[in-house]
Amino acid sequence: MLRTTLAGLRAHKLRLLLTAVAITLGVGFISGTFVLTDTMDKGISKTFAKSADKVDFAVVPKGDDPEEGVPADLLGKVRALPGVTEAQGVVQGDAALVGKDGKAVGDFPTAGMSVPSGRLLRYDVDKGRPPSGGGEAVLDTELAKREGYGVGDTVTVLDGKDRPHRFRVAGLVDFGIDQEASFRGAVGFDPATALRMTGEKTYREIDVAGGDKAAVKAATGGAYDVFTGEELGARLAKAAGADTKIIRTGLLIFGLVAMLVSALVIYNTFSILIAQRMREMALLRCVGATRRQVFGGVLVESFAVGLVGSLLGLAAGVGLGEGALVVVNRLNASVAVAGPSLAVRTIVVGLLVGVVVTVLSALLPARAATRVAPVAALRADLEPGSGRFRLGWIRTGVAVLLGAAGLALGTLGSVVMEKGETAMYVVAFAGGVFFLAVIAAMPALVRPLGRLAGAVPARLGGVPGRLAVANAQRAPRRTATTTIALTVGVGLMSLFAVVAASGKATASSQLEEQFPVQFQIRTQDYEGTVPHALAESLRKRPEVTEAVEMRREETTVAGDDGTISTITPSALGTILKPEMKQGTLAAAQKPGTAMVDEMSAKVSGRGIGQTLQVKTSRGTVPVKITAVYREGSSLSGIIVPEADFTRYFGVRDPAEIYVKTRDGVPASQARRAMEDAARPYPAAKVVSSAEFEESLSKAVDTVLMVFGGLLGLAIVIALFGIANTLTLSVVERTRESALLRALGLTKRQLRRMLSVEALVMAVIGAFTGVVLGIGFGWAATNAMATDSIFALPYLQVTGFVVLAGAAGMIAAVMPARRAAKTSVVESLAHD
Repeated sequence: MLRTTLAGLRAHKLRLLLTAVAITLGVGFISGTFVLTDTMDKGISKTFAKSADKVDFAVVPKGDDPEEGVPADLLGKVRALPGVTEAQGVVQGDAALVGKDGKAVGDFPTAGMSVPSGRLLRYDVDKGRPPSGGGEAVLDTELAKREGYGVGDTVTVLDGKDRPHRFRVAGLVDFGIDQEASFRGAVGFDPATALRMTGEKTYREIDVAGGDKAAVKAATGGAYDVFTGEELGARLAKAAGADTKIIRTGLLIFGLVAMLVSALVIYNTFSILIAQRMREMALLRCVGATRRQVFGGVLVESFAVGLVGSLLGLAAGVGLGEGALVVVNRLNASVAVAGPSLAVRTIVVGLLVGVVVTVLSALLPARAATRVAPVAALRADLEPGSGRFRLGWIRTGVAVLLGAAGLALGTLGSVVMEKGETAMYVVAFAGGVFFLAVIAAMPALVRPLGRLAGAVPARLGGVPGRLAVANAQRAPRRTATTTIALTVGVGLMSLFAVVAASGKATASSQLEEQFPVQFQIRTQDYEGTVPHALAESLRKRPEVTEAVEMRREETTVAGDDGTISTITPSALGTILKPEMKQGTLAAAQKPGTAMVDEMSAKVSGRGIGQTLQVKTSRGTVPVKITAVYREGSSLSGIIVPEADFTRYFGVRDPAEIYVKTRDGVPASQARRAMEDAARPYPAAKVVSSAEFEESLSKAVDTVLMVFGGLLGLAIVIALFGIANTLTLSVVERTRESALLRALGLTKRQLRRMLSVEALVMAVIGAFTGVVLGIGFGWAATNAMATDSIFALPYLQVTGFVVLAGAAGMIAAVMPARRAAKTSVVESLAHD
């Protein structure tokens, strides 16, 4: 029986190849996904958490106030602990870099930071090396580019007492998502020099390599928090606006879905193959093979093919994962993505899924086939899955029950539960349950969906078109088996397209709220004004979309000293969007009104509806408070309409100008434009959040780009899966095709019929997948966070349906040509 099995494998090379391809693709999908997941973990650590995974333990002050510090003497105690191989104090303070013009760079001193060498170096060195000794320093890469410094140059840095010190630039460093370093720029020294230059007496934290957490905690006397590197990374990433638990949960869900998709692709392939081989098994039974021997032959065959396909799949997965990383870097070279790695877990999971699923996929149909009487199987004329189909009460009940459970769980996770990791798991489980309902009900959906998908092809395709639509509907089980893999593929693509678009929309909204403008132009001492002509000049520059003027006047309000401000009217509600706690923005823009920030309203008792007496150049005027807003980075105090402000105090130059730059303009280019515009006005100083916003945007792009890599991998796997299953479904009907040729169908019409049939099946699967993907994409977006914004990428999901249809037709090209070339007589004689 073993020789017969091996001979069967050699005799059916195409069948063997298609089976191996299905397994290779399935395992490749899993291993490729895990390769990208591991890469994503490294990318998060590098981009968001400043490579905190290089630290075994970190000692930090209790609470969220870093100014409290960790005493220097604790460092010696930690270094003396058994097993500790290295410990370094993290220093951060002020160390002003002097520019080439002899003046301190920026409006605020650059940050002075410790940059150790060795294992505990947590920053990326873009050029050169870390500082060594008291005569060397490193510069933030963006700061060095802006000020024109490079490796080997000599720079002057002011210490805490404004005394100048000369340093040689040993390297350029990316300090990651560090708000102070991004906002002010940074100069790095070795830890001892950093303490001396900044004048700091304590450390921000102590990083430890080696040792034991309990021992480190005991050394601190319980006065400080001790975190592992993983805990520290999650803390830093969350502070930078990225909850790594949520991101990793999403990636884990993708890995689980990848396993489901792989299992379905392999199972579908074997289901079709075993159904095609029913006569072959019946013949073996007729010549003396027992049920156990036939069953054992299938077991040996499936194990051999599964093992070979799984090994090839592991190699393919690494290649696909690495290819996705190359695409990520090509699309955005500035995104930091770690290199791919093949973990032991990936190998074990890939082999287990490939071999176990292959064996199970072969055994279940084979077990059913061996129960059929040999003579009955030899007489069977119907193709698998054809004939009149009824879903049946049991299957209908299961489909309805699973569908209702999936919808209920999805609603629970996306609407009812608290947003976060648990809600995402519930939505993912709901998606799996609902998908099982779709699998159960898919054969019953084939005919109505086939009529919908085939309406246009049947009308335009003539007789071959009508035959194709009828063929797609006449074998519901076969069509359902073929299209379900496509449903999964397109469903995944649609789901992650929705999640990616929603994630980008949410990130953009949060950045827009946190950084409504990128630049602020004001006087050095905050006391004077800047010329109105500067705002007019800025509005004419191509890099600028809006220059907003903030005017301010010190006066008497309700008998006390106070400040009245006004904003360029077009900016309120568009660029500057205050969160209204009481009243409306429109109500606060009417003549004689004002809006006040929530904190001032609570402290001074100036609530909505009250009238304030404001001293103006024309006497005291009443101003009614009609709105209360939440204080933000750009707005505070009492704000009145611009026309009222001019009437009260006359024409005034702005105290500050807020500048919003065009999307896509690099921060360094925008800053140069601001400084060029401000150069004729010596009192005007440019303050920027653009560099920090840009670094944060890059970090968000890291997440979305790697998800894009996963999406690209899903597309590749789905397209190959479509080709494989459709090829099998077309190959099994060579005899039917020959009969149509004998009845007068031309080769060209036969090819058209098979292509249109593939198109109809592809559209059925794609449409179902798009509906599922959009629905659960919405649920997943809602489950992530309370401030998530749902975005539907219409063009993308439409493109998925078109792409699926085209892929289905392409998948049918080779089998159709083969069917058209096959001899009619030989095909009809073949049994």
